[in-house]
Amino acid sequence: MVEVDAGDDGDEGRELLLISGMSGAGKGAASKVLEEFGWYVVDNLPLVFIDDLLARFDQSSEEPRRLAIVADTRSLGFDEHLPELLDRFTRDPRARILFLDASDEALVNRFNNVRRSHPLQSGGGLIDGISRERRILEVLRGRADVLVDTSSLSVHDLRHRLETPFGDLGFDFHLTVESFGFKYGVPVDVDMLLDMRFLPNPHWIPELQPHDGRQKPVQDYVLADETIEEYLTAAVTMIRLAMIGYRREGKRYMTIAVGCTGGKHRSVAISESLAGRLSGLDSVDVHVRHRDLGRE
Repeated sequence: MVEVDAGDDGDEGRELLLISGMSGAGKGAASKVLEEFGWYVVDNLPLVFIDDLLARFDQSSEEPRRLAIVADTRSLGFDEHLPELLDRFTRDPRARILFLDASDEALVNRFNNVRRSHPLQSGGGLIDGISRERRILEVLRGRADVLVDTSSLSVHDLRHRLETPFGDLGFDFHLTVESFGFKYGVPVDVDMLLDMRFLPNPHWIPELQPHDGRQKPVQDYVLADETIEEYLTAAVTMIRLAMIGYRREGKRYMTIAVGCTGGKHRSVAISESLAGRLSGLDSVDVHVRHRDLGRE
């Protein structure tokens, strides 16, 4: 593959991204979002031509400064060139890998909705094609710098999720605080998880049960616990220390998942409070997302 001189001044400010993932997981939607963020996206390029493309990217001092390449099991020569491609993107300090995933159930529903067959389905069933693709992409998924599970994401949610690692908003670091309910499953694309099930549950208070953690009565109840102030202070300290390490490793984004049983009361209230505290950090952009709110 093409060798890169990381010390070349012409590389300053240049970024390289490999977009891959499961068929039906939203690579097309992600590509459109990245184009809005100023990335030049190349899709469906036979992998044998990627060396030439990257050589031109390295040698040129002109636009684009941010190049994204979509490569997946549809790409001609994918199996043959995948090891070299992974080596190239993991060695290059400017390069990152984005992997888009979704649950089998979500993928089946999406393929059925558009009445298309899976590209690896062949003579078998849809699940057979999905399983075959998961096996092929297992190594690539494990090397991803950013993993996004789109199972429950709208296009709007996907934009927010990609804005943190790939947008250019003038912030030094991007934090996403995401509430969720354990009964709906633990998010897979997180860097830190906080479990709020040790707190008293407003669900069992009749006057609080209809409300959620964004509303003052529930927030007052949850934050009145005698341990929570010390807990949140420790959490902010832990997150700040993790940010120092991430910055040192060149990572500018972090997702903190905050869970309770159903994702309606405790996790939502704590996510809002934690995000407010983190917003006070210098040059840090904080986004709050409530994954399971409204599912009960």
